[in-house]
Amino acid sequence: MSLVPLHSQRCQHQSGSALDAAAQHTLLGQLQPGWSVGTEGGQVVLQRAFSFADYHRTLAFVNAVAWIAHEQDHHPDLLVSYNRCTVRWNTHSVGGLSINDFICAARVDQLSA
Repeated sequence: MSLVPLHSQRCQHQSGSALDAAAQHTLLGQLQPGWSVGTEGGQVVLQRAFSFADYHRTLAFVNAVAWIAHEQDHHPDLLVSYNRCTVRWNTHSVGGLSINDFICAARVDQLSA
């Protein structure tokens, strides 16, 4: 694992195997509380729900996450409602989680820091 903080790293194309449970656990410890590894639709995902005061703040957050995703060329699934957004990261090319998911999650953490 790199000594560079996750939020300072950049996503790179991933292939091969997904991260094992030990690596996921180590990287999860570098994120803000609230992130969890689970399954959604038969896929392993890194996810967190964010709550906001109103719809405008929710959409501002969604747009900021979209900018991160575009800039890193790594795109999450977003579930958006009036005052809540759930962000789910997954790397399809490895069939699970990669370092890219944790880099992007750490960058999202910076939005709410």
